[in-house]
Amino acid sequence: MQRTAIVVLSLFLSSALVAKKKPHTPAEPAPVVSQMTADQKAIHALNRLTFGARPGDLDAVTQIGLEQWIEQQLRPATIPENPVLEAKLAPFDTIRMTTAQLVRHYPTPQMVKAMVDGKEQFPSNPNSPYLLEKLIAKAKRKDGADDPQPVPDTWQLDDQQKQILQTGKPPEQVALITSMPEAEQYDVLDSLPNNARQKLFAPAPPDLRRRIQMFNGPIQVVNQDLIESKLFRAIYSDRQLEEVLTDFWYNHFNVFLDKGADRYMVTTYERDVIRPHVLGHFKDLLLATAQSPAMMFYLDNWQSKANGKGRQGLNENYGRELMELHTLGVDGGYTQQDVTEVARCFTGWTIREPRQGGDFEFNDKVHDKGEKHVLGVTISAGGGMGDGLKVLDILARNPATANFISKSLAIRFVSDNPPDKLVEKMAATFEKTDGDLREVMRTMLHAPEFWDPANFRAKMKSPLEMVASAVRAVNGDVDFAQALAGQLNQLGEPLYRKLEPTGYSNRGSEWMNSASLLARMNFGIALAQGKIGGVKVDPAQFAIVMDPSKIERSILLTDASPAARDAIQTGLDQQQQLGAMAAGLTLGSPDFQRR
Repeated sequence: MQRTAIVVLSLFLSSALVAKKKPHTPAEPAPVVSQMTADQKAIHALNRLTFGARPGDLDAVTQIGLEQWIEQQLRPATIPENPVLEAKLAPFDTIRMTTAQLVRHYPTPQMVKAMVDGKEQFPSNPNSPYLLEKLIAKAKRKDGADDPQPVPDTWQLDDQQKQILQTGKPPEQVALITSMPEAEQYDVLDSLPNNARQKLFAPAPPDLRRRIQMFNGPIQVVNQDLIESKLFRAIYSDRQLEEVLTDFWYNHFNVFLDKGADRYMVTTYERDVIRPHVLGHFKDLLLATAQSPAMMFYLDNWQSKANGKGRQGLNENYGRELMELHTLGVDGGYTQQDVTEVARCFTGWTIREPRQGGDFEFNDKVHDKGEKHVLGVTISAGGGMGDGLKVLDILARNPATANFISKSLAIRFVSDNPPDKLVEKMAATFEKTDGDLREVMRTMLHAPEFWDPANFRAKMKSPLEMVASAVRAVNGDVDFAQALAGQLNQLGEPLYRKLEPTGYSNRGSEWMNSASLLARMNFGIALAQGKIGGVKVDPAQFAIVMDPSKIERSILLTDASPAARDAIQTGLDQQQQLGAMAAGLTLGSPDFQRR
């Protein structure tokens, strides 16, 4: 598979290089298409407003009409959610908990140790008393060792059961364990070495998988639920534009998952702060992020004090990113003095007991009560929490913010270098509607620039877009998404783990390199052949189609380019499973990598 991928990729790259070097003369002008066809418009909308088309999506859009389909996507509450998605999300109890509940029910080893030492209270109603019992026992062992523990005699395992646990195949072990009461399951899992537990994961049902995950650390379950649920939503949700926008705005207001307490806070941050506001008013989204414990912890504003020194004094991180990344943009006309003044306005905006999953609170004792000057506006002394609210109002209404937000959306949905005329129209709508993001999106989607034929399949997909769209294209059934998350790590987009506050880039050009393209090609081939863990793809859907061009069209929704068709045919020579290979090469082709 690796050799085939390299050969085909080299052909793709060679054809692209030749195309770049081919001289262009006035006598041989490039063909110009005046406008997209109806089918191209529907495909373009599916490529830009969703995580890729599923089989049947193009027909569905055509049937109800493109305009009506777009309007439905702009009003996601009117779209009944996919029951398959709801069923797949059901086992993930963490995505429905508050931050405080997550801390209480999924404690870190340090928290459990503090409970054992009497420094923290034990939860009065633990989510799983059997798990807590195991965590406490582990904390009491020297150095918290994770050595296998003997199964208590209480359970009276017979010789055959003991033999299965010792030498049986994973499906046999899973069948035995799932027949036991919950408490016994935890005892048996605790008796197995970690590598033996992990081998049970794939054949295990969802409830047993979670118990296996718990032994890796409860906090890992919280983070894994978050990542898997994002992938499930991208792949299965019928409210596709809402999912795309949730990803866009999370990256715009990025928070790094692995920074301390944010391991617990990001779940509610995306659910309660980002998602409800993606088609609302920008100022409401801005305020929600400003008062989010996840954002305050990430950018250290919760520790910013007017009367402190050093790390306990004034912190400018949030003030700087608020203007540079969240509102005005780097060329938005602010100065370093504005950064300092904004930081002064947000002193006292903090978190009540962050290690316990506390909420936002304003602490007037550490707030700078003096007069401030922000972007030429005087903020009177003694304004308290209102100082920060005033700053948010100033920034939300600034024309530079309207321009920066509009351009950011246009980069994500239209082009890496969107036309100034389009950005100006979107910014005008932003100012006219007081930052109504639904109306800004509607302006963009009704603008001729969005439908410019030059934009058709012209933007490189991010790793998330590529992986999700590939699974959707082959109608994959995702049982568990850890392997897909691992693919994203390899492709350079580990979910929720962009360390810098910039978030992952919306510019397709930044995702282009030969190593990434080879990894994408390998993923496409493995997926089509059913070799990605946790994802079921039926190769028979490709085997019955003898013409590779029909497989290409079913995935791309249009004909492959001549270069792609020639390279795919080369990759098919002397291969078995030609149908699955044709599908895999199509998924890995540059044609599919662009949206």
